[in-house]
Amino acid sequence: MKYKSVFDIIGPVMVGPSSSHTAGAARIGLLARSLFGEQPDHADIYLYGSFKDTYRGHGTDVALIGGLLGFDTDDDRIITAKDHADEAGMHIQFIEMEEERSHPNTALLHLVKGSDRLTVEGISIGGGKIEVVSINDYPISLSGNYPALLVFHKDTFGTIARVTTILGGHQINVSQMNVARKEKGDIALMTIELDEKISQEVIDEVAAAEGVDRVIEMKES
Repeated sequence: MKYKSVFDIIGPVMVGPSSSHTAGAARIGLLARSLFGEQPDHADIYLYGSFKDTYRGHGTDVALIGGLLGFDTDDDRIITAKDHADEAGMHIQFIEMEEERSHPNTALLHLVKGSDRLTVEGISIGGGKIEVVSINDYPISLSGNYPALLVFHKDTFGTIARVTTILGGHQINVSQMNVARKEKGDIALMTIELDEKISQEVIDEVAAAEGVDRVIEMKES
């Protein structure tokens, strides 16, 4: 197995008792906030498996809230994240789910601000490492360790080629790419992990490509 850094071996710098239930939860919240693009006004957080069973004792609840507020895993404010959320006017509701998920440490966050909505499902896989496994019910697999573009687009011929041509024209290397769709001919989701951060100019060019409906930038966490 290859490790990105020594912290992949010894674990993250963090507040809280558990790298899986606390640091991982904070990173799920942070990544969801990054994908949403701003702090939500309201979040319904559905907890599954061991997250559901131990979230109060292991600080999973305050870690998720802290992440949504933009607090990193080593931020002491995580301990009082509920108070900070109240001060910021962010309402959080936790829902305990009996349904089994593919991983025992699963949180599904439904974020709301005005008319904007986003649903992010994340899992904590140990040592503070996480994966995002679905966005708006589209199955994906993203670690948050690299910059990425999420491109919602029409499931029509040529759209994927237009997007990759734009990236290639700017000499941007794609490290991993996946396309998910719910039904043939409907809106699909292209997830593109990149070797480097890209400029707003390139993002705007991708967003303007024929067939593209919406683009979300996911910054390296």
